[in-house]
Amino acid sequence: MFNIPKMMKGIYLTGHGGSEVLQYRDDISVPKPKDNEVLIRVAAAGVNNTDINTRTAWYSKNDNNDKDASWSGNALIFPRIQGADVCGVIVAVGNGVDNKRIAERVLVEPCIREADGQQLVTPWYFGSECDGGFAEFTTVSSDHAYPIQSELSDIELATFPCSYSTAENMLTRTKVSSKDTVLITGASGGVGSAAIQLAKARGAYVIAVTSPAKKHQLMDLDVDQVVFRDEKLLAVLGENSVDVVIDLVAGKQWPEFLDILKTQGRYAVSGAIGGALVALDIRSLYLKDLSFYGCTVLEPGVFQNLISYIEQQKIMPIVAQTFPLKEIYTAQEIFQKKQHVGKIVLTVAP
Repeated sequence: MFNIPKMMKGIYLTGHGGSEVLQYRDDISVPKPKDNEVLIRVAAAGVNNTDINTRTAWYSKNDNNDKDASWSGNALIFPRIQGADVCGVIVAVGNGVDNKRIAERVLVEPCIREADGQQLVTPWYFGSECDGGFAEFTTVSSDHAYPIQSELSDIELATFPCSYSTAENMLTRTKVSSKDTVLITGASGGVGSAAIQLAKARGAYVIAVTSPAKKHQLMDLDVDQVVFRDEKLLAVLGENSVDVVIDLVAGKQWPEFLDILKTQGRYAVSGAIGGALVALDIRSLYLKDLSFYGCTVLEPGVFQNLISYIEQQKIMPIVAQTFPLKEIYTAQEIFQKKQHVGKIVLTVAP
C-alpha cells in the first residue's frame, strides 16, 4: 500500500552542544519495525524544551556531564534522532501487530513504557532514549501509537502529544476540579497554554502568569485572571488564595508559590526554565500540609484522555509558527526567545 524507501531525510543529534551538533541528512536508513512495533511516516513534529535540554545536556546534575544528560538520567547514545511530538500515518507493522493498523493516522505517546518488545523498568522519552520524530519515518511500540479521528491538520495535531499530555498529567496528579483556583506559570508556552484549556475544561478558576505582551492572547483562551511575571504574587493574589500551582518555571519567584497556596494545597512541577535551584522553607511544606508532585511519567489513561478531548473538540491547537524540518536551527532559536504563544511545529512530510 505504501512505498517505503530505504533511505530518509532527518536530523541527527551528534553530541551535546549548540546548533552545530544538529545535522540535516538525506542518507539515514529507514528503520524497520521490530516485534510489536509500527513504522510511522511522520507528517509533523513539534518543538519542545526537552529537545533543547537534551541537546545542551541541561538534564545533567553534574555540570553538563554527558554521563547523566538524558531524560532518564543516563548517557545518550549518538547519533540520536530527537522529536517527541509526532503526528503521522502507520505504513508498516512488525510481527504481533494487526495489519489492519496500516494507514491509521496516529499520535505518538511520548512517555515510552515499552521498547524492543519489553516493558521498561524506567520509562523512556520519545526522541531521547530512543529515536523520535525529526525524520521522515520513525518506529514505536504499537501500544504507544494512538489512532486519532480528527479534522485537524497534521500540523495542528502535532501540537498536542508532549505539551498537552504533560499538562493533563499535572492536572490529573493534582486532582484539579471545578472547585479549584489554579495558578499556571509559563502560561503562554506549549504546556502552559495546554494547562489553561484543560483546567478550564474541568471548570476550574484559572490564573495565568505571563508577560504584558501576551495578556490578550491568553484572555482569548478564557483565563479568569492574568498576573504579570514581574508582579509580586502575594501583593496581587494574597496569602492562601490558590488551591493548585501548575509550575513550569520555578526560579526566584518559587517561594511565593508556597505562600499563596492554601492549607492542603497542591503543587505540581514539570519544568524549570526560570532556574532549577529554589529556596524551600520546609516549615511551609509541613505546617500547611502541602502536597508536591514531580510530573514526568504519565499516569495510566492520561494519553487516552487527551485523544478523547481532541476528538470531542474540547481542546484546540495553538500553532505559533511552522518551519520545514531542515530549518530546525531557526525554529529552535525562535522557540528559545519565548516570544510566541502555543507551539512551533516542524513539517516533515513532503
